[in-house]
Formats: sequence, structure tokens, C-alpha cells
Amino acid sequence: MQREGLLLGLDELYDEQIDHRFKGLPADAAGLTVRELAAQRRSLFDGGFTTPLLTLSAPALEHNLTQLAAYSRAYGLDFAPHGKTSMAPQLFERQLAHGAWGITAAMPHQVRVYRAFGVRRVFLANELVDAAALRWLAAELDADPDFRFICYVDSVRGVELMDAALTRRIDVVVELGTDGGRTGVRGPGAAAEVADAVAAARHLRLVGVAGYEAAAADAGAWLGELVALAQRFDAAGRFADTDEIVLSAGGSEWFDLVAKAFEPVGGLSRPVLKLLRSGAYISHDDVHYRELTPFHERIPDKGSLEPALRLWAQVVSRPEPGLALLNAGKRDAPYDLGLPVPQLVRRPDGTTRPAGGLTVTRLADQHAFVQIAPGAEPDPQVGDWVALGLSHPCTAFDKWQLIPLTDADGATVGDYIRTFF
Repeated sequence: MQREGLLLGLDELYDEQIDHRFKGLPADAAGLTVRELAAQRRSLFDGGFTTPLLTLSAPALEHNLTQLAAYSRAYGLDFAPHGKTSMAPQLFERQLAHGAWGITAAMPHQVRVYRAFGVRRVFLANELVDAAALRWLAAELDADPDFRFICYVDSVRGVELMDAALTRRIDVVVELGTDGGRTGVRGPGAAAEVADAVAAARHLRLVGVAGYEAAAADAGAWLGELVALAQRFDAAGRFADTDEIVLSAGGSEWFDLVAKAFEPVGGLSRPVLKLLRSGAYISHDDVHYRELTPFHERIPDKGSLEPALRLWAQVVSRPEPGLALLNAGKRDAPYDLGLPVPQLVRRPDGTTRPAGGLTVTRLADQHAFVQIAPGAEPDPQVGDWVALGLSHPCTAFDKWQLIPLTDADGATVGDYIRTFF
């Protein structure tokens, strides 16, 4: 299905015609293909683009891809980046080209998107109990012997539902959770019960353990429990039917602790696939992950990430002193883990200055409320463009179907990234 490091069907994305579906793109580009528009290398500011407009920085993306790939290699980790962040096959291809083992998914629809573009290895970080989705999955595995699929199990009932719906065997890992957290078994006793149910099932094979450390109050202690569970299962002979033991964790917040916990793991009966699953790293951000990434404080000597997302909006109203309204709101920008941050103000004459003294205080559906500090310079005027840094990439990409990819100058658009939410 998949050539080494490449996906299928990406060329077809460039044959898609520009039209009204893609907000912010030039009206006079209607009827052009994405390939034709990209070849024109238009400028954001005089190429017919309209606000609001989300952009991605090509140099920042490449930096982040290279950075976490190098970090993973340095600590003996395989990498299955979480595709739910971008749902962009063009970015999946870049992640695979940088050495990713495969792509992580959260929902069956995401797996279908991955497979439509030929992703060969998928880790589903959820228990899959939907009978229709399981039937589709079984048929997909039957049709492609090179397709590797792994998913969570965290309940005896879930195991029973999966086994009843399936017509062939799939690989599963017991998900370890934490009290008050999300999914996952609570403690080793419950984990053993689920593992016993898998052993009794006709269509499931236990290949490892996994979970999400950020849901735990103490990520380091939880990772120790996860490693201990893998060791306990191995000592009990629960992995006798697999060639490798899967040990997986890791978002974009605690991957340094994952590396620390997983690095010494060895001496098991099978080789260990140590699988990291960070997702938001690819674009990083200017608020939430900027503060939480391990590179920020805990391991600044091990690398860095750069924010790649930028939302351009326009001042459309100055209804009272100290207040400006921008034409971007909840339909355009994430707001669940922090509001956008004004970074630049660009005048109609092309002059650009840092957005000192400007603060986004709230978002409406299509407006951002910007508080202007006394004496702020520049004092934004109606018609100015304002560049906003964003928070939480996972709720930024999903609002845009076709995203301009800018060169190092931040203005020239050399490519477009298609998303599938």
C-alpha cells in the first residue's frame, strides 16, 4: 500500500479546485487547482487573501519535525505521532519521512482517513467497541497484509464486544488509567482481569500495555506503574503469542519523563517497542504548550520547538476607547486552553510593528475583543491586520480545511495543507 516514507493519493489533493469551501483564500483563485495556486507563490498581503486566515510556517514545521525525531532516536524511542492534531495527510507524510513508526488515531474515522492515504501502521489510542467499525477494520486488515493495527482495551465488556464483532484477530494493549482520569483500567488487578479476557477471546492478541501519562496527577509515578505492569505481564507469560512487547505513552507535555522511564526497560522475554505518541509538537503553540513542553524548563538543553501557527485577523471596529474588534472568533481560533495572543500589527501601507499593549479578552463567534492599554503603540486602527499567536493546536487545525504554508518571510505562500476532520 505504501512506498517507503511516502503516502498514497497526495497528488490528488493538489488537483482539487479552489472554491468557496476554503475560507480566506483568494476569490480570484476560484477554479484554479491547489497545485496551480501554490505555483503562483502569492503573498498573504497583496495576493488576494482575506481575513481571518490561518497560516503555518514551513521552517517552524520542519524544525519541529526534525527536533522530536532526533529526540526520539536519542532515547531509543519509536514514534507514532498523534494524527488527531492536524488530520493532514501531507503532514503525516513528513512525519513518516522523519522516521515515524506509524500514526496514532483516537477515533475510527481517523483510521479511515489514514488508510485512505496508505498509512501502514496505526495505533488507536482508544478501545474500539463499535461493531460496524470493527467489521470495516477486519476487512481492511484482510485486504492488506502489510497493515499493522494496535488498539487499547480497558474493560472485560469491551473485550467481549470486540471479540463478538470481529472475524479475524487484531492486536491490543491493555490501557492503564488513573483514578479521576480518563479511560484505562484502574490498577493492576483490573488490568489482569482484562488481560485474562483477552486471553480467552478468539480474535484478540495481547501485545503490550499503554496509556496517557498527562491524565495522572504524578506522571512520573504513573509511568513507573506502566513499566511495572508490562514486566508483571511478561513474567506471567501473557506475551507468549507476540514477537515484540509494545510499551506506549506520551503526549507533548511529558515526553521527557516517558524517555526516562522507558530507556532502562529491558530484560523482557521479547524485544520492546517503546512507542511515543506526541501530537501537538508538530505545530507547537504560543500559549499552552509553549509553557508545558519539556524543552521549556525541564530539558532546555535537549532541544526546542517553534510555534508554527499564526492567525491573521483584521480590525473591523473601534467602537469605544481602549477596545478594538477583530474579525476572527471561536469559529476561527482555539479558545479552550487559552485565548489568542496579539503579536504584530500590520498597517495598510505594509509597515509592521510588535503588538505591544494589546490583549484578547474574549471571543464571540466571529469577533475577538482586544483591550488596548493606554498609550499602546501602535494604536490599532480599522483596516489594520493583526497577527495572533494561538493556543492548543488540536482545536486550531480543525477549523480550517486548507491552510497556507508560508516561507521564512512569513508572507510568501508556497504550499497548502489539506485537513480532514
